[in-house]
Formats: sequence, structure tokens, C-alpha cells
Amino acid sequence: MASTVVVSGNPRPASRTLALATAIGDLLARRHGTDDTGVVDVATLGAGLLSSGDPATATALDLVRGADLLVVATPTYKGTFTGVLKVLLDHLPARALDGTTAVPVVIAGVAQQASAAASHLAELLRELGADVVPGLAVVEAELADVPAVAATFAATLTLREPSPR
Repeated sequence: MASTVVVSGNPRPASRTLALATAIGDLLARRHGTDDTGVVDVATLGAGLLSSGDPATATALDLVRGADLLVVATPTYKGTFTGVLKVLLDHLPARALDGTTAVPVVIAGVAQQASAAASHLAELLRELGADVVPGLAVVEAELADVPAVAATFAATLTLREPSPR
């Protein structure tokens, strides 16, 4: 059974970014035979995210490393993904995501920003060894119905079966 983990890189807890990522993660997890989706809301890690010995950050990183399917979502800040998401992912060693399928999800004010940030995020996930599938770049104005956006995206996404690690 595949393990699905959602990471929200929004610095605000319980954000729309988290809602969209969780909706997508839940739909994809069910498709792969599980109703269990792990969630990392980076905003809840606080200042502990900046230290290597923080227990909450270590737990979050263990979840990320253990995922077969990783949905990584972020709003666009200054034309790319958020700094708090980068700080979390910087804790991972090289090739930490080998064998993991990653789905980037980016929210922005305008389509060009969303597309550019999704490209940057996909490149970072590849650098960590993930097999990155086409993600979702969405404009904030399209998020009036988060479940519908998630369902439409999940229905169009083709995923391979997870490879053994």
C-alpha cells in the first residue's frame, strides 16, 4: 500500500494551500487503495524549523522521506515557492526522495507566476531525487471551490504504481 503525504509550504496555518493539497492528496491516496494521508503544515513548525534537532521538524521530515506519493503545495512568494518550504526541504539530504513520486501544486495571483513557481518547485524536487509528475499551477481566483479544483486535477493526473525502494 502506498503512503501519501501532503506538504503545505504556506507560512499561514490552516491555509487554502493546505486545503487544496489535502484534497488532492486524499483523492490520490484513495485511488491507490488507502484513506491515510499524512500532512505536514510547515506553518505549524514555527522557529523549530530552523534548528536541526527540533522534534516536530524531525517528525515532518520522516513523513516526507517515507512517502511514496508526495503532494507539495505552496503559494507564490516573490515569483517562486515560499522560504519556509525551502527551509524544510533543505533539511533533506541529497537523493532523499529517490523512489518518491512528487506532485507540485502552486497557487499564485496570476497564471505566469504560478507556472514559473511550479517549474522552480519541480526542479527542487527533482534535485532531491523525486520523480516529478505534471503538477497544478492555479490562480487564486479559481479557488472558490477547492474540492472541485482538486477533483478535476486528480482525475486528469496519471500516476505510475510506486516503485519499491
